[in-house]
Amino acid sequence: HKKYAFMNGPIATTLALFDLTKEQVEFTESQSEDLSNRLKKNYSKLSRWARKEGLEAWRVYDADLPEYNAAIDIYGDHLVIQEYAPPKTIPDGVATDRLWHLVEMVAETLPFDSSHIVLKVRKRQKGQEQYERRNRQKQDSVIFNVQEYGAEFEVNLTDYLDTGLFLDHRLVRKELFDKCEDLDVLNLFSYTCTASVQAALGGAHSVTSVDMSKTYLAWGERNFHLNGLRGRQYEFIQADCFIWMRDQRDDRRYDVIFIDPPTFSNSKRMTGTLDIQRDHVGLIKTAGRLLNEGGVILFSNNRKKFKIDEAGLEKAGYSVNNQTEASIPEDFKRHKGIHHYFIISKEY
Repeated sequence: HKKYAFMNGPIATTLALFDLTKEQVEFTESQSEDLSNRLKKNYSKLSRWARKEGLEAWRVYDADLPEYNAAIDIYGDHLVIQEYAPPKTIPDGVATDRLWHLVEMVAETLPFDSSHIVLKVRKRQKGQEQYERRNRQKQDSVIFNVQEYGAEFEVNLTDYLDTGLFLDHRLVRKELFDKCEDLDVLNLFSYTCTASVQAALGGAHSVTSVDMSKTYLAWGERNFHLNGLRGRQYEFIQADCFIWMRDQRDDRRYDVIFIDPPTFSNSKRMTGTLDIQRDHVGLIKTAGRLLNEGGVILFSNNRKKFKIDEAGLEKAGYSVNNQTEASIPEDFKRHKGIHHYFIISKEY
């Protein structure tokens, strides 16, 4: 809280005084034991479940103990620890000490090589920041494939804030696999096309994936190829989803439209900003123009306090079926607000 500048002979020196008592953290044996026990218990239970389900990517810890405010995800033989941004009431030093204590306990408790632990600090992102590549040397990248319900997906644990696979949407992808046989499927804001892959593996007649990012569409094509999926029935379109939908001919129709948009985007490649709370009715109505009779829109988003405008949608001729609770997988049961999921149908 004070600095004094002086010369140490010919060397310019600064003496900095800090009050450590406010941020000093000592971890008791009891705290370490509580954390260790929780990690062991979760891993024992969820690893058996994941093997039974055929999953190589799953969440083992999600801020179960409030002082250790992070999520821990398993990808094959790697761990990703994502720190949640701490409350403003928690001094930075305290949060940092707790995070490193968590990392230390994870390395001691879980059966993973410490060199296979990837640490990420999550801050509030603006616009497309969560999708933008971080500045890293290519040789430092950790990229490999994981299995999910018989599908294979490429994950990148280091170069972006997210890994290319949204684990909380696993059951939604499974629903696409189960229900899209012989149907024409459209995936808007398709990211790395993992939902598209599951629809295709489930026997979809055609799958169209639309996203603004050339990088993520290329990643999506790699995911298709990993699963032996090639052919003209699989389209990858780089475009602003709103503009693309409005430009489609009246005869272009789909049986299933999956929409999982960002909560907010002010990307320079978009004509305007996207706020999913403000814009979801317009988005769904625009997509609805492309629905075949009897078709459905599967709509999901991750806005914490999202409230769907059911009255507005009903007025526009849509019925809304809230399937959020059924779409939360076992490893996210502690975090039931992780996403919202609705099946929306058009009344004719």
